[in-house]
Amino acid sequence: MIIREKAYPRAALIGNPSDGYFGKTIAFVFRNYSAEVTLYESPNLEILPSVLDYNTYENMADLSASIVKFGYYGGIRLLKACVKTFHTYCQTAGIRLSDDNFTLRYQSDIPNRLGMAGSSAIITATMRAMIRFFGIEIPKPILANLVLSVELDELGIKAGLQDRVAQVYQTPIYMDFNKAHMEQYGYGIYEPIEIPDDVPLFIAYRTDLAEGSEILHSRLALDYEAGVPAVHAAIREWAELTDRVRDALATHRYDLLPPLIDRNFDLRCEVCGSSVSQKNRRMVQIARSHGASAKFTGSGGAIIGLYREDTFDAMREEMRGYSIEVIRPDIIR
Repeated sequence: MIIREKAYPRAALIGNPSDGYFGKTIAFVFRNYSAEVTLYESPNLEILPSVLDYNTYENMADLSASIVKFGYYGGIRLLKACVKTFHTYCQTAGIRLSDDNFTLRYQSDIPNRLGMAGSSAIITATMRAMIRFFGIEIPKPILANLVLSVELDELGIKAGLQDRVAQVYQTPIYMDFNKAHMEQYGYGIYEPIEIPDDVPLFIAYRTDLAEGSEILHSRLALDYEAGVPAVHAAIREWAELTDRVRDALATHRYDLLPPLIDRNFDLRCEVCGSSVSQKNRRMVQIARSHGASAKFTGSGGAIIGLYREDTFDAMREEMRGYSIEVIRPDIIR
């Protein structure tokens, strides 16, 4: 039996990065790119490398370019940590697994380290493959937590909560990480919502830049724990923006969305200005100069917003001059 599972990149429409601080967000996944995991029974448990795990280069320039684009680590550690987390969860939950071994391999064309949750897509697909292989069930809120714990607990990678929720539910979703609810149940309040086809969304991302989420989350966490008033006020405002976007989508008042999306980014610059690079600021500036709204899809490296049909081609052409790719996301609904 050969099992293949896919997971898709995540784009936060509004509210991020409040998801790690009892805030609210709306996010979705889109099928323009994907991470695919293949699993099949084998005598021993084996994890096969993918292109991101190769350690042979033409020369030092090739090595340096690879690190800039993909970082220092490939996907093998993600799969190893995922298998360990899955095994530990099943033991703790009293779920008996068969003694069957398997081989895992993965591939992904999700732009790497650009705020589109490419790592958690690999983990989500791996979890789904093991769930099918062993014939068990894990409730979606718990599965999202497990995916997060692979990076956060096993690998020590700072990350928000929303990525895994959107990827596990695979539908546009409103997330309320209400503190009381989180403390009681261990997860937030997740409500699937509709993002209609006629909302003119675009996503743009840099092809010459890769950024991890660690710097943003580490700095924000320190300020949040220190009780910095501006940061706590920003968390509340991001949550309010999320509610307003949900209402605008429900009532088809798309004209209300652009200023809310713009405010999300501007607020981030106010409280996390040092973590917003000039290249990222330029992406937003170009989009806005063509009448589009723009904010980060995640921690940086990619933006999302509403575009104007009459200026979309001009915006895309100018972006390409700065090594920026522009797409219309094919939202999974």
